[in-house]
Amino acid sequence: MHDNAVWVPFDLLESFMVDVFKGVGVPENDAKTCAEILITSDKRGIDSHGFGRLKHIYIDRIRDGQINPVTNLEVVREAPATAVIDGHNGMGQVIGKKAMQLAIDKAKKYGIGMVAVRNSNHYGIAGYYTLMAAEAGMVGFTGTNARPSIAPTFGVENMLGTNPITFGLPTDEDFPFVIDCATSVTQRGKIEVYARLGQSLPEGWVIGEDGKYKTDSEQILVDLVKGSAALVPLGGMGEETGGYKGYSYATVVEILSAALQNGAFLKGLLGFADGKKVPYNLGHFFIAINIEAFTELAEFKKTAGQILRDLRASKKMPGQDRIFTAGEKEYEIWLERKDKGAPLDSVEVKQIKQLQEELGLKGKNVEAINQLLLV
Repeated sequence: MHDNAVWVPFDLLESFMVDVFKGVGVPENDAKTCAEILITSDKRGIDSHGFGRLKHIYIDRIRDGQINPVTNLEVVREAPATAVIDGHNGMGQVIGKKAMQLAIDKAKKYGIGMVAVRNSNHYGIAGYYTLMAAEAGMVGFTGTNARPSIAPTFGVENMLGTNPITFGLPTDEDFPFVIDCATSVTQRGKIEVYARLGQSLPEGWVIGEDGKYKTDSEQILVDLVKGSAALVPLGGMGEETGGYKGYSYATVVEILSAALQNGAFLKGLLGFADGKKVPYNLGHFFIAINIEAFTELAEFKKTAGQILRDLRASKKMPGQDRIFTAGEKEYEIWLERKDKGAPLDSVEVKQIKQLQEELGLKGKNVEAINQLLLV
């Protein structure tokens, strides 16, 4: 999907994003946090949640009054190993990073820490926060609800968000184990990538009100907002291939992202009320488990690593020469990209120029990126 892409060095693209966030009123340190999490997505090959979402998921929403660029989070309830945070509609990445760090700090003292968040916004790739835990020698677990997208089993109405359920843990290999994926067959970000490239979706990803699959990526993005299309839960529609499993896991994430913190849920996360744009009021949860509370960290890493190596060494399907474990492909993509940077498609290149003009951005970062992109 990157045949005609323009490759931009990560540090240059990250600096440009910092300038953009600052241009809409995000304080510098918070702007750096937001850009760091977005560029981490691009570095790991998760292009659906990186630079491509800068404008329409964050900048446009700030300008529309749906996100407060200045984050004033508040700890509204706290116990030794737990806390509840009200994000007061601030930047999701800033809230998420501080919440996971609080969970990690609590786990260092008490063996486990959990933080629930309400009134937040899209927080980027969930895997960033579990990577934080893994790097701290802990098991990390996070989830978030989102605007309605997934239809329940035997339904066609988008009710649940893509609601990722994400784990990360350290191993004795060069990369941690990180599984970061939606509880639907696909998610909006990937559909956005297909739409930017003018490509149709595979059948089985999205269902219409008539119960039939839809494949027109651009129209699907419109229909998801209108509520006339829905994402298919993991396992597919119905019960024969286990679609009820994805539906139920999405429901667990919804409950843990709303009920623990008295937050919004389901249709309360649409971002619209009475025909007007309003805050999304998303909820998240973060769990950190201190491995040293159970066993020696080195022993845990050794066992975890051996499990992964045994899985990769197991008998393969005919025609297949490799088995992967979670986090492996992302690590290899990083090795491929670290000297090349992030691939930007033609729509993303146009957005760079658009953001520069709209925000009146100038300076060395702008000059460098313009010279590279010839815009």
